[in-house]
Amino acid sequence: MKTKRSISGCLSRRHFLHRGSFGLGALAVASLLHEEGLLAEVTKPNLGPVKFDTLPRQPHGAPRARAMISMFMQGGPSHIDLFDPKPTLDRMNGEKYPGEIKHDDLPNASMKLLASPWKFQKHGQCGADVSELLPHFSRIVDDVAILRGMRTGVNNHGQSVFALQAGSILPGRPVLGSWLAYGLGSESRELPAFVALPDPASLPVEGVHNWSNGWLPSLFQGTAVRAREPRILNLDAPAHLRGEAQQGFLKYLGQLNEAHLRETPGELDLEARIASYELAARMQTAAKEALDFSGESTATKKLYGVDDPVTREFATRCLIARRLVERGVRFVQIFTANQYWDHHSGIFGKLPTACRYVDKPAAALVQDLKARGLLDATIVHWGGEMGRLPVIEFDGPREKMGRDHNTYGFTHWVAGGGFKGGVTYGETDEFGHKAVKDVVNHYDFHATVLHLLGLDHRKLVFKRNGSEHTLVENAAARVVGEVLRA
Repeated sequence: MKTKRSISGCLSRRHFLHRGSFGLGALAVASLLHEEGLLAEVTKPNLGPVKFDTLPRQPHGAPRARAMISMFMQGGPSHIDLFDPKPTLDRMNGEKYPGEIKHDDLPNASMKLLASPWKFQKHGQCGADVSELLPHFSRIVDDVAILRGMRTGVNNHGQSVFALQAGSILPGRPVLGSWLAYGLGSESRELPAFVALPDPASLPVEGVHNWSNGWLPSLFQGTAVRAREPRILNLDAPAHLRGEAQQGFLKYLGQLNEAHLRETPGELDLEARIASYELAARMQTAAKEALDFSGESTATKKLYGVDDPVTREFATRCLIARRLVERGVRFVQIFTANQYWDHHSGIFGKLPTACRYVDKPAAALVQDLKARGLLDATIVHWGGEMGRLPVIEFDGPREKMGRDHNTYGFTHWVAGGGFKGGVTYGETDEFGHKAVKDVVNHYDFHATVLHLLGLDHRKLVFKRNGSEHTLVENAAARVVGEVLRA
């Protein structure tokens, strides 16, 4: 049989490689490449069993915090009206902004500067500047780090929400709470590692994606607790199944599930679902007790504002969040309603209303945790996915004026869990538009939070489709050590 040759009479490349692949010359080349360290390493398949659960896990390093409560102000609070006073903006009120601005709502945009109508004063021993709209926050500033240089740089709500919640502007990824559940587990066997507390008015922008496990096993998805009773649906078994009947049924179901797992090893989704059902069964007693704050003292309820119709709802969820972390829940996130802080128009009336709703409960959460000796081990976070621009949107009657989106410079605050108190870090420019000094990008924020919880953002990985994925995938991410206690 003749060997097929190329037109030039030589062997084709395909046939040369075919004939040479297993020859002595090829083996010699491979040996030399291996000795020089130039041969790619062979990836060995992981043949061992992979098991997921929410049992407590050892972090990469020594943790400063063991839990986190995040108050997510969806819509974008105006930092220049709350935390970041601008004398230049006051002086040039009504004049034309001298630079370039990326508007989100171009048809209603203007370039006319809008100074804050609310007064700022210095508070605490640290002398932090705080707006008169936040009288309760002004009392806790010595326990708080104010981050004035936050930035995501994507000008729409959805993408910026995804950036702050899940580390990327793209949907479908696990959020911070799911990563913490995956990396650390829960300190409670009766409660979830990750609990979401949405507002009764509506879900935030991007809805349930805010507590999604993405492509992590479903066991690490956030458990959403309703703002109204029953706070967790279908928590109680039907009357005729309670007691011994239910225990017998659950035992038999457990035996069936174990047998099914043995027959289908490696089915991680099945394993995660079984673990979720088992957790649900254990929650029937523990969740009721954790969510029932009727036994809290009158003084505690008053501190949060449970007695005030204006603050009652947000206060209730802040108090529940404290009770959950007390009982071993790793991450709790409290949401405001869809676009609650998105004040494109009517900011002079809407911003004070929003502040009254959250200011007292948010401050009380820090005060209560501190009084109970829990603040040092619990990160408390407050902030939204963006701030607002320094120019007028809907230029016209005062009652219609507002501010457009600004993701290039805005403010969050954090307390406890290893963060310094009484510090203000980062700066925006003289108009409050862009972060210009000590910038904290969303990926820096995530790296810092993980660090305080004992996790290295480069090592917290999940293997998927042959690749390793992390919450923080930007190589420039840094731990913001300047705002951490020594």
